[in-house]
Amino acid sequence: MKTGVVVAHPRPGIVQITMDRPERRNALDRAAYRALAAALAEADGDDAVRAVVLTGAEGCFTAGNDLADFQDMATKPESSEGLAYLKVLAQFSKPVLAAVEGYAVGIGTTMLLHCDLAYAGDTAVFRLPFVHLGLCPEGASSYLLPLVSGTKKASELLLLGEAFTAKAAAEAGIINEVTGAGEALSHALGKARLLATLPPSSLATTKRLLRQAHKHAIAETLEREAAEFHAMRLQPAAQAAFSRFLGKRG
Repeated sequence: MKTGVVVAHPRPGIVQITMDRPERRNALDRAAYRALAAALAEADGDDAVRAVVLTGAEGCFTAGNDLADFQDMATKPESSEGLAYLKVLAQFSKPVLAAVEGYAVGIGTTMLLHCDLAYAGDTAVFRLPFVHLGLCPEGASSYLLPLVSGTKKASELLLLGEAFTAKAAAEAGIINEVTGAGEALSHALGKARLLATLPPSSLATTKRLLRQAHKHAIAETLEREAAEFHAMRLQPAAQAAFSRFLGKRG
């Protein structure tokens, strides 16, 4: 059964997880979120895995959440597959690298805040359109984005919700480096190969120490944002925005 996620092992010690729904610009539905969480959990439990690379199929990272799922009025925040995936990503003990091409929208940008290293081709386009959709930030981005970008820049990106370039994403601390178009994955895999040669206990301990000070705040923000997000998702403004978007796409 197609899950919208493909797992590969391009080199010993490296797992490549690819979001693979190109007909929807790799938008993530519930099945894709479950597959992402399962792939990460399996990699975290496998001592042979030293690093994970997240990417998207056919020149696109992800257009974000599949908005058709947001129209489901019965879904509860505690049963959100997207939240479950973000929790696994936030708690992952090994290095996670992201390779971004094309669109990185919504969670396509916020998940990068949980990655240890992120690279993007110079034609990549980022956007945090939550306010435009009648929603609020998710993925602990209301905490992490001011942390890496400063409050003024985070306010600009989250309140205005305008598209921004890979260069702007690097300047805001969302990604580490801009590569040539189409070169982000090879660059990320090269960094992953380097990490795979280093002592795993040193990598795990360094990552844990880097994140320890913010661990509880991130967990609390994930839950708080999810509750607010769910309440706003059910409101007429958000439902109307979803319908307009899906109508345009159709």
